[in-house]
Amino acid sequence: MSTLDALRREPDQHHYSQGATVFQEGDAGDCMFAVVEGSVGIVMHGAQVEQIDAGGIFGEMALIDGHPRSASAVALTDCTLAAIPEKRFLRLVEQMPYFALQMMRVITERLRRRDV
Repeated sequence: MSTLDALRREPDQHHYSQGATVFQEGDAGDCMFAVVEGSVGIVMHGAQVEQIDAGGIFGEMALIDGHPRSASAVALTDCTLAAIPEKRFLRLVEQMPYFALQMMRVITERLRRRDV
């Protein structure tokens, strides 16, 4: 099982109805999310730039750099999200050797898609 799959088993899970805002651009980022069920859209300047489906993660940048959210997240379907607060995120980086590498891969893939 990958560490990203393990995030889907986090105990702090929240349900969002289709169209609900998970967070808005400019909000403080006190946690990241793993999509357990459903899909979430990442919206920048009013346009959807990414769709995160079950097994994916989002919201990690604000935990890494401490800056406000750079985008908004909206439930595209009814969904269940696991919230991973900063303390848990840091513990995962310490305890799971490939977690940080997987996070870097996710961020790199997103940057490459945007640069195309």
